Amino acid sequence: MRPIGIDLFAGAGGLSLGFEQAGFDVVAAVEIDPVHCAVHEFNFPNCAVISRSVEGLSGSEIRLRAGIGNRPVDCVFGGAPCQGFSLIGHRVLDDPRNRLVLEFVRIVSELDARTFVFENVKGLTVGRHKQFLHELVAAFEAEGYAVELPWKVLNAGEYGTPQSRERLILMGAKRGTALPSYPAPTTRMAGKKGNAELPLGPTCLEALDDLPDAEKFAELRLSDEVRAKKGKAVSPYAATLRGEGNDAWAFAHPRVWDPRQLTSSARTEHTDISRRRFQATEPGAVEPISRFFKLPPDGISNTLRAGTDGARGAFTSPRPIHYRYARCVTVREMARLHGFPDWFRFNATKWHGARQIGNSVPPPLARAVATQVISALGYTPERPSTAIPLGDPALLTMDVSTAAAHFGIKAPKSGRDRKSGAKKRKQEEIERDIYARAAIG
Repeated sequence: MRPIGIDLFAGAGGLSLGFEQAGFDVVAAVEIDPVHCAVHEFNFPNCAVISRSVEGLSGSEIRLRAGIGNRPVDCVFGGAPCQGFSLIGHRVLDDPRNRLVLEFVRIVSELDARTFVFENVKGLTVGRHKQFLHELVAAFEAEGYAVELPWKVLNAGEYGTPQSRERLILMGAKRGTALPSYPAPTTRMAGKKGNAELPLGPTCLEALDDLPDAEKFAELRLSDEVRAKKGKAVSPYAATLRGEGNDAWAFAHPRVWDPRQLTSSARTEHTDISRRRFQATEPGAVEPISRFFKLPPDGISNTLRAGTDGARGAFTSPRPIHYRYARCVTVREMARLHGFPDWFRFNATKWHGARQIGNSVPPPLARAVATQVISALGYTPERPSTAIPLGDPALLTMDVSTAAAHFGIKAPKSGRDRKSGAKKRKQEEIERDIYARAAIG
């Protein structure tokens, strides 16, 4: 029997995928953003997607929605937003902006989960923010959980991902259950100092070079997918993400998909002056006007950012410049740099798709952590033999309003989706040209 996991603050499902690849069945995912929920439902059709805040959500309701009855929950994982830091002398977790962290602790306890994995930004480990972590450890201990200490910040680039991305990982187990240990690095990052005894991890070229250039396809001006022939995989990393080889799926459920489709590849239009600046920028350097990073073919990507949602201004975080083409990378190319396989789809809108990747934990890092959890729990990972179909493609084109209607909830306010008609078309034009305008400066 496979262990079961529950993803809180699930986003599009980076942690869900990594845990599934390690051998978990992810039975429920809780996420407040309905657009993220729609994408999660598409990629994880056997998972109960709960589109709402964790506030007031009971462990019994999660069990009911997941259909697991009284089965033990082996792991609850997720990354609660942490924004407020009180003045010295005040408890950080008493800050109302950090209430979601205590909700995470509460749900772990109500589900009587055997283990938990809490992930967050590296910044929580430095300066006065450490007080937050000390209080969080105490909160888990008060609920009967031991925490693996000292906590660690792990870099996805040291776990087979062609991107430098650091995340705090905090792990714990119910008293009487073995504590998971932190995974040892498996690769060293190309172009960075590291343990010379470790194999070199994948480079940007090895991650992207087999993908056809999106700008060769006129269809990608209006769509995010096209039938296209890929080149030969130039690395084991790319081959795995293409689904090639006996170990490509790891311990995840294989998906039914069409590898002939190039997906999540909508084009971004750039002006000639932007292209000249992109072309003139040295790989591994930052273009001086736009401040966009240009990928080094023999190195790794900088940290891919998410930008902000509509409630906070709908800021589009810049995608890096391709090492070969005078353009920014597509959402699919971002996904390759993040460790998402090619079958995994994102919202068809570039802004949503890039945000879903930038907000997620790279699946290779999540898998490394989850593998340690499975080992501590005493499970032997099982490889599923039956493939499952992906969800309804309509889930990938939903905006906030249609996604909210799909899940039967009230649509949250979003500057991206309140517009209609000519105003909405104008906004889409602005989004398509945002990189060009930034480069002109």
